[in-house]
Amino acid sequence: MPGPLTAPVRQSGVRAHNLALVLQTVAKSPNPISRASVAGTTGLTRATVSALVDDLVAGSLLTELAPPPRTGAGRPAVGLALAPYGPAGLGLEINVDYLAACVMDLTGAVRHRLVEHADQRPGGAAAALAGLGALAARARALAEHDELTVAGAALAVPGLVTADGLVRVAPNLGWQEVDAPALLRATPALADLPITVDNEANLAALSELRAEGGSPSFVFVSGEIGIGAGIVLDGTLYRGVRGWSGEIGHITVYPDGRACRCGARGCLEQYAGQEAIGDLAGAGAALGIALSGVVNLLDVDTIVLGGVYAPLLPALGPLIHAELAQRAITAGLAPTRLRAAALGADAAMRGAADLVVRSVQDDPAAYLSLSRASGL
Repeated sequence: MPGPLTAPVRQSGVRAHNLALVLQTVAKSPNPISRASVAGTTGLTRATVSALVDDLVAGSLLTELAPPPRTGAGRPAVGLALAPYGPAGLGLEINVDYLAACVMDLTGAVRHRLVEHADQRPGGAAAALAGLGALAARARALAEHDELTVAGAALAVPGLVTADGLVRVAPNLGWQEVDAPALLRATPALADLPITVDNEANLAALSELRAEGGSPSFVFVSGEIGIGAGIVLDGTLYRGVRGWSGEIGHITVYPDGRACRCGARGCLEQYAGQEAIGDLAGAGAALGIALSGVVNLLDVDTIVLGGVYAPLLPALGPLIHAELAQRAITAGLAPTRLRAAALGADAAMRGAADLVVRSVQDDPAAYLSLSRASGL
């Protein structure tokens, strides 16, 4: 994902760059900001800013707010803010026992949230993604009823995903080599949308990073039937060489332990996954063992517990801390902080929707061009 823009450029792509610069400047402002302030912040001329703002307002990316009552001499400035009625992101999630979809507007507000609970394993990938496509169609219809334009969709899935959206393996779903974007596009309501697929723990970690604004380095642990982790280092998601980092559920905690769906033995999932969580003492100890290795390896100071772990933090926390105190080499120097996920069980699908929203903010010129081409 492109980094933040901080200054104008004067070469090819000037307009696209500066559109993004203006939009991001407004997005980062805690309060509505005037055109003059945007010009002062970006270094662009007032005339340039005015022309760019006009384009962004016409494209429903920005909205102009009425000025506050006059308190002195001079004409009060009109404030600019992100438009809550323009482009929106469609976040999708599939897990072993549920399907979920949400619509997020450009301001980051979740406008609609749909969840269906059912075992997704019996029918295989095609059936599960067809069901998710139907849920997504309902969500898109709700968005359009609110006069929102869905700019794209992103899917969170508990598995190893390639850059082009191929799910190489999702052990707990029983998937191998699944072309998730192609199967989703079989739903007419999704056929015209760009579709991104990513690991659910990665997307949850990104949404937590933006929601919390706390430590820039942490490990997000997603506790479901499977267990995944999103690794954030210095404010950036660490994906690994092939994009498959974070498979903490398959760290071996007991080498001669229970057989795992992945083919190994003694994996963390077998002792701390949702289906084993009834044994809180065993789950907490297993989590502590695995997380001690993570802390020793990465030197993170914060562990974020999501999914089914978040509400169980009061019970699991002391058990995890006991293992960290014994096994993490830095425990006596700098204790590790445990906290519950700020977004709870919705973190992954919200992260998926946010991925689409951020893509519009990063390249509004591309969105405006597509909107004009489609007559929106």
